[in-house]
Amino acid sequence: MVPLITLTSDWGTRDHYAGAVKGTIFSKLPEARIVDITHDIPPFDVKKASFILRNAFADFPEGTIHIVAINTEESETTPHLAILYKGQYFIGADNGLFSLLFDEQPEKIVELTIMQDTGYFVFSSRDRFVKAAVHLANGNSIEELGDIRTDLKLLFTMKPQINANSISGRVIYIDNYENVFLNISAGEFTETGKNRRFNLVIKGKSHAVSTVREAYSAVPESEIAVIFSTTGYLEIAINKGNAASLLGIRVDDIILIEFR
Repeated sequence: MVPLITLTSDWGTRDHYAGAVKGTIFSKLPEARIVDITHDIPPFDVKKASFILRNAFADFPEGTIHIVAINTEESETTPHLAILYKGQYFIGADNGLFSLLFDEQPEKIVELTIMQDTGYFVFSSRDRFVKAAVHLANGNSIEELGDIRTDLKLLFTMKPQINANSISGRVIYIDNYENVFLNISAGEFTETGKNRRFNLVIKGKSHAVSTVREAYSAVPESEIAVIFSTTGYLEIAINKGNAASLLGIRVDDIILIEFR
């Protein structure tokens, strides 16, 4: 069976980009199976793209090929790569996204040297990434796509500041329901909190919270629920409400957790 090919991009759905890439895949591989992870990444936002893709790819089978079409323009400092990580393939630009996406060193990193299919250099996802994806989908070796590398361009994210009685975290993502995700892992919270009650300090205002909940509905409607999300990070929500808007929260805001 032909491996799945996924698409993650900042193209949106209004323009021709997603359709052109899918058409090119089908032209080269008529039996292809294509999955859209999302095309709604804000333009060039590698941080949001890495968050969404890292919380999606683990659910795909081995051999899946992920085309990552975010800020793909190639340069001497931003080469195009094909990567093997935990049995799945990733194709995209080395713009820092992959360093945020992976927790461990990939099994293989290859800098693409295959020629593009056109003389244009502004649509690499169609003219080069598809060519690499079809090569892999046909069972060919990743090493045939280019030159072996050992490193990725690094982007660093801020770590939470932790002491005995508090954690200062940063908002890393806000989803479509306006649930708020912090850069605080469940393990960090549990180890520091030691089952204590806590306050959320948001924009200088303190909100008392009794405990981490297992579901949004564990609190009355319109009340704050703090849960361990399926992403592995702490999540702030409002039952049947929009936490980000109602609490005035934006990405990169600092939120303080004070244990009582």
